[in-house]
Amino acid sequence: MALVVQQLAALLRGGRTPGRLWDELWTVYGNPGENGQQLEGARAPGTGLSEGSTAVLASARAAAATGAPVSAAIRRAVSMAFPPRDREARTWTELAACFDIAEASGCPLADVLTRFAAQLEAEDDADAARETALAGPKATVRLLTWLPLMGLGLGAALGVDPLATLLGTPLGLAALVGGVVLTAAGRAWSARLVSAAAGAGAP
Repeated sequence: MALVVQQLAALLRGGRTPGRLWDELWTVYGNPGENGQQLEGARAPGTGLSEGSTAVLASARAAAATGAPVSAAIRRAVSMAFPPRDREARTWTELAACFDIAEASGCPLADVLTRFAAQLEAEDDADAARETALAGPKATVRLLTWLPLMGLGLGAALGVDPLATLLGTPLGLAALVGGVVLTAAGRAWSARLVSAAAGAGAP
């Protein structure tokens, strides 16, 4: 989406009219059939645009061709193409707001879109850094989850029968139940911490 916004700004700086603007984006991201309509479920190879974004792009193109407000068309298409609270939907909605702001304030739309693209790039960089930082904790959670089973296997390899001890004695059963409960609780708590950290920087 950051690339789409950058391309919109570049086309505007190149002197494209609103109708031509969306037509040129469609030649890049659309996948027209014989009648020039978007093929259902189609995606231009290598573009990375989802079906929902392609549908929104088609709606914006149709609105621009008829002179209708593009921002309103984008919002209508977003409400039908994406589930609630979807990040891609939020980006399209903010793009529609850029058109409204430029129209209301008289600020050049290309400048507004350039700043919006920079914001999207910063968000993408922050997401990538967050995923890198969380890779270690996620691996640690997986390792600690499998560690008890590895201990049982090691005990069996050394000639000890840990299962007989765990299942054949009251203390063993208590240790087994306690270990399972604590392992499940620890995994749930660790997953909650990782999830909270992953969503801490999300808008």
